[in-house]
Amino acid sequence: MTTTPEEGPRHLEIKDDSDRTVAKADVTTALGPEGTVRTSMQSDAYAPPGSRASLVDAVMDLPEVQASDRMEAAVPYGDAESLERLRERTEDAETRAAGATTLLDANIPEAPEPHGGQPAKPEQPS
Repeated sequence: MTTTPEEGPRHLEIKDDSDRTVAKADVTTALGPEGTVRTSMQSDAYAPPGSRASLVDAVMDLPEVQASDRMEAAVPYGDAESLERLRERTEDAETRAAGATTLLDANIPEAPEPHGGQPAKPEQPS
């Protein structure tokens, strides 16, 4: 996966084994916390299974996305893999068709805090 620097809009890419871009997304966030994140996702018609879901995961795992309350996503019409993963990673998702695009509006769930409010410590092997 390739990303652009954190300042300004982000561009993410998922590449296949031959280093060819098979899925990409542009991500922008409203200034300040608790805003709305907007993303536009595209993928190659022959993208390997799982690459679209990996792109959604990469977008959802960005710190600025996790700090946002809402998401507005545009995905190609018929891209069931991306839409399914977006529904899994968001709450109260609503979709509507807009030409060759499906628009998704959803809430971004708060990241769960570790038990006791302390950062989780990695387990040590026994």
